[in-house]
Amino acid sequence: MVKIRLKKFGTKKRPCYRVVVQDSRKPRDGVCIEEIGTFQPIAKEDSQVSIDMDRAKHWISVGAQPTDIVKKLMNVQAAKQAK
Repeated sequence: MVKIRLKKFGTKKRPCYRVVVQDSRKPRDGVCIEEIGTFQPIAKEDSQVSIDMDRAKHWISVGAQPTDIVKKLMNVQAAKQAK
């Protein structure tokens, strides 16, 4: 099954995440199909989430399942774009 989930990178005590489309059987930091955004929890509130919503909607339409955290991040991105 294909999932939209977070992939961790960054340095010690300064985590950053990439929002990726990946096979659920692969390890978290393994090979991904496509990177569609980033999440930086330490950055300022306005610039924490950056997701390409067109690509996310495409992957959801072909059967990819977002994780719970990615769903929340997509809602934040959608609210930010609506402003």
